[in-house]
Amino acid sequence: MTSVPKHCVVDTNVATTANGMNDGVSQGCVLASARALQCVMGGGHIYIDACGLIVGEYQRNLKRSGQPGPGDAFFKWLLTNEWSSHLVTRVPITPKQHDSEDFEELPATDDGTVYDRSDRKFLAVAAAHEDHPHILQSFDSKWWGWQGQLAKCGVTIHFLCKDEIRAKHAEKIGGK
Repeated sequence: MTSVPKHCVVDTNVATTANGMNDGVSQGCVLASARALQCVMGGGHIYIDACGLIVGEYQRNLKRSGQPGPGDAFFKWLLTNEWSSHLVTRVPITPKQHDSEDFEELPATDDGTVYDRSDRKFLAVAAAHEDHPHILQSFDSKWWGWQGQLAKCGVTIHFLCKDEIRAKHAEKIGGK
């Protein structure tokens, strides 16, 4: 496994994959996701949006008790530390007036790429913060196809299951 950026945005997919909740994911990907979350909790720093959209999505998909999986433990860690500025940065993002699930900080693409509505908050946080923290991603293959456009606005995706996501993207999209 490659080194995991300890200062990052964590897509919900990483926590649900670590919990073994995503169909078609190998045990290796589950372990890589769990290890990445452990790395972040053991001395890392997470970036979330100041309006609570990311925490809200975690809440809909994970358990506050921290049990039974590694993704749930990560969520409990975040809730415990969410106001500790040395562990968590709350990044202001601005919903667009005509669409509350799109954000001013996420530039329009020049190739017609359309980001999933539920993913835009993660992308906007990484684009908005001056450090452009990497986004951890496990197994959502659409993100593989977004890499080029996101790089143009300073956003880097760190794929935890690179070979699997590349193959899944090629199977679904039929390319690259």
